Order: sequence, then C-alpha cells, then structure tokens
Amino acid sequence: MTLNARRLALLVAANTALAPFAIDAYLPAMAALAEGIGASIHHTELSLSAFLAGFALGQLIFGPVSDRIGRKPVLLGGLVVFLLASLVITTVGSLPELLAWRFVQALGGGATVVNSAAIVRDCFQGREAAKVMSTMAIIMLMAPLAAPVVGSALLYLGDWWLIFVFLAVYASFLMWLLGTRLPETRAPGRFATTPRQVLGNYVSVLRDRRAMGFIAAASMTFAGLFAFVTASPFLYLEHFGLTPSLYPLVFGVNVVIMVAANRLNIRLLRWYTPLQNLRLGLGIQLVAGLGLALLVATGLESLATMVPLIMLFAGTIGLVAPNAITSLLDRFPHMSATAAALQGSIQFSCGALAGVLVGAFEIDSAWPMVGTMLGATLLANLGIRVLAGTAEPEQRAHG
Repeated sequence: MTLNARRLALLVAANTALAPFAIDAYLPAMAALAEGIGASIHHTELSLSAFLAGFALGQLIFGPVSDRIGRKPVLLGGLVVFLLASLVITTVGSLPELLAWRFVQALGGGATVVNSAAIVRDCFQGREAAKVMSTMAIIMLMAPLAAPVVGSALLYLGDWWLIFVFLAVYASFLMWLLGTRLPETRAPGRFATTPRQVLGNYVSVLRDRRAMGFIAAASMTFAGLFAFVTASPFLYLEHFGLTPSLYPLVFGVNVVIMVAANRLNIRLLRWYTPLQNLRLGLGIQLVAGLGLALLVATGLESLATMVPLIMLFAGTIGLVAPNAITSLLDRFPHMSATAAALQGSIQFSCGALAGVLVGAFEIDSAWPMVGTMLGATLLANLGIRVLAGTAEPEQRAHG
C-alpha cells in the first residue's frame, strides 16, 4: 500500500489528535469533576500533569520498541491501554484514583502518539517532511479547537464521565482506521535490542548539541503553552468570570491562530529553511510573553488585553513545532522513533512541570501562568541560539 503526503498527514494527524482530545476535552468539566471526586479545582488540575508525566514515560519506553518491532504493533497496543483506562476513569471517586488512571491512560497514549513523527520521517525528510508535519498539524489542531466544545456538549448531555466514554470511542475508531488504512512504514534493518543499546541511543541524542537545541525549543514552547492550558479553567471561568459555554469559544481562538501559523509556515518553507522559521516563531513568542508580563505587572489585565497576546504566544507553536521536530529527526534517520520518544518525553515532562508550577499556587492571580510562560519562552530562545546556533544543520548527523 502506498501513501501520498496528504493521506499520510490525515492518518497521522488523526492519531496525534488523541493527545489534545485527552487533554482539552475535559477542561470545561474541571469544576464538575472536582466536585464529583471531592477535591478543589486546583488539585484536580494536577490530573493534567499526571497525564503529561505518563505520556512522557510512555513515549520514552515505547519509542525504541517501535524502532525494533514496527510502528503498528506499538501503536495499536497503546490504543488498547488508552481505551481500557478511559473506561475505568468513568468510575473513579477520589483524586488519587483519578491521578493514577490518568497516568495509565497516558502510558497508552504515549505509546500511540510517539509513532506519529517517526512515521512521517520514515516516508519524508527535510523541507518535504516539514511541509507534511505542518499539513498534519493543521488537521490535528482541529482537535484542541473541537475538544472543549465536545466536552461542553457532553457535560450538558450527561456529566464529566461521558467525556471519558467519548475518549474510549475515539480510541476504538483509531484502532479501526489505522489498523486497516496505515501500512507498516519502518524500514527493515538492525535496531537496538538490549536496554544498554537503547540507553546508548538515548545518550547519543542527548550528547548532540544541535539536537538538544531543537528539543529545548519544542519542549519549552510546549511548557509555555501548557502553563496556559492548565491555568485556563481558573483564568477564564473564575478569574474573568466566563460561563462554561463561552469558555470553548475563547479557548478556541488560540487554535485558529495556530492553524494560521501552520499555513504561514508551509508558505515560508518555499523561501526559508526550517531553522529560520523556527527562530522567527520563537522571537514572536518572546515578545508576546513579555507583553503578558507587562499587562499583569501594570494591572491592565483583562480578557480584552490578555486574549490577543495569549493567542500570539500559543499561535507560534505552528512555526516552532514542525520545524524543530523535523530538524531533530533529520539528524537521526535510522532511529527516528527513539529520537522522537526522547523529544516527546522531555516535552511532556516540561509540560507537566509547568502545570505543577501553575497549579501549586492557589491564588487569585494570573502571575503563576504568566511567569511560567515567560520563563519557558526565555529558555526556548536561549536554547536554540546557544545550542543549535545559526548555521543550518547537516542533513544526517548519525547513521
């Protein structure tokens, strides 16, 4: 079975959308979930960090397994775990239960999604891979736009548990779609088989200075975004007094800008390199982060002033993520799932840490969110300039 770029992007995007659905669909129900398990909304928000921690570990463990036995067995196995854990979550009655099963759910999700970037890298490289990644991201970004809307509708129809039933149904759909339409893309060859060899592959990525620059850019950008995602139920529903029905609309405008940035990235790749687009995105994000900090410091924060800058900050993901990941994977063509696993693990660990930093301060202020966002974009800009430099990377640094 052969796949053209558009069809591959569609299949991989459907797979990758599992993560934003699992993260964003239950945000409008956070207050109802907190009440249902007898916990505060701030403590219930830690279930986001528990999910990201499990997602990070799942990628780290199953990325090398994917390089060894193939993309499809790992992908489909992860979906089974995700599906079963989603159903168990509908029955939880306490915060520890919720945190534990969200972690297990995320292990399956990590095993599934770690294959997405590797599948693209199996089939494409360089600018072509970056274009496919951007096309994939445009489709995938419909998930965080739709997820809170779906979550609000399901909350209205039933209760918070119905959202996790929906996630189980989506996982079932993916099992059918990818099981029947996606061929195995991993090229035959020798791959790491022992824990020592797997560890050696991870170390080779960690010791690559340029690779760590790309990982820092993607991971810190995601951490800044997730600081907002974690804080958004409190910021919009409580701090600014939005209703749960309006929350998805205000949240969704960020995704519109991400989609626009992805379209811009595809166009810019005709004339500029992935690294140049990456640096542009990080520069815009830093300006937005500084603007948010200035608004909070001067007391001028409001929906009207904060939302445009948050949109700008979040939208730059469309310029940063496809180019950072493509540049990273081009350096490790024969162990792309392992490199993607390490990048994803670090990225989601940073996101989990950002969520903890935001959720740990139970204060009626935007400072925890804004401070974390600004710190993250400062580290992202520093990382790409100090570690990756300004020159274009070699096409293949490792064989």
